[in-house]
Amino acid sequence: MATALVVGGTGPTGHFVVNGLIARGFEVAILHTGRHEVDEIPDSVEHIHTNPFAIDELNAAIADRTWDLVIATYGRLRATAAAFVGKTGKFISVGGGPAYRGYMNADATYPTGMLVPVPEEAPKTRSEEEDGKGYRVLRSEEVVFDLHPDASHFRYPYIYGKYQVVPREWPVVRRILDGRKELVLPDGGHYLNHHGAAANMAHAVLLAVDHAGPAAGQIYNCGDERVLSLAQVVQVLCDALEAKLEVVSMPYELAVSARPMVGQPWTSHRVFDLSKIKTQLGYKDIVDPVEALKTVAVWLRDNPIGERGERGLQDPFDYAAEDRLIANWRTAVASMSDPAFDRLPGFTGSYSGPGGSVRKSEW
Repeated sequence: MATALVVGGTGPTGHFVVNGLIARGFEVAILHTGRHEVDEIPDSVEHIHTNPFAIDELNAAIADRTWDLVIATYGRLRATAAAFVGKTGKFISVGGGPAYRGYMNADATYPTGMLVPVPEEAPKTRSEEEDGKGYRVLRSEEVVFDLHPDASHFRYPYIYGKYQVVPREWPVVRRILDGRKELVLPDGGHYLNHHGAAANMAHAVLLAVDHAGPAAGQIYNCGDERVLSLAQVVQVLCDALEAKLEVVSMPYELAVSARPMVGQPWTSHRVFDLSKIKTQLGYKDIVDPVEALKTVAVWLRDNPIGERGERGLQDPFDYAAEDRLIANWRTAVASMSDPAFDRLPGFTGSYSGPGGSVRKSEW
């Protein structure tokens, strides 16, 4: 029986990867700290408890053991890649989007912000000074292929699902649970940031197991096939919990309480091009993003994240301050005088409405 080791295994995608490997006939072990266990991992799976972030402890834990396949989803990727040289026939690793120039620093690109969708060959972060996080992520990718030329590497987006320690959905879900009726969003929430349902992202990684030949030596973007705007995410979460939040739209510079939901100091889009993984490995979503989000809403309602997760989100849930912000905004809007255009701007003369008919106006 072929053997596989998953470094990690108890995060959002972990149990999907583990059970997917078992379904493919692998004898599976997981290497993790042991601080968290999940019910979805079968008793047949071996647990190797160590600190994946400590090189000496990692090396001691694996000793002289070997596996046919290693999937690294946790720990320090450079150290993990080095630890398994000569100890696995296939190395699959998971990283993220910060390798792309502009992902973590929109001002590093021209025009400002990443052009979308972003393919795998898009420009990468050039230096530590330009973007320290992005440059370290890129360097880790390079080390993986230096040590494992036939590796497959996956650039994850932000993952949503059970066991996400810092879920982007919690600021909305908690406000619903706390009885809030209004929610501030920047620019109406018309902002696209690629995310991936845990089941979909695990499926993407497992395709490199199913298609080991084409996937050898390749890097793939991952993400749901459909990207929901922030406003659409809020709508789906509200529907799942049978709640209603009135969206209060204001410019990003003023929408301070929405920062934890946006997750970056600007509202430029982050959208991956999935053409490569779809054409080479045949990727398709196995769960619908809308239905996956609804499941997350219910999970978070029944499993609040607690103080640790809220510290990670950096959301103070200061409703008094939010109410003052909303009141100030509405006062400012109400105080604006009518600009009194001599001729009211139109929506262009063609293709401006249903059927493409020209709308009547003073034009």
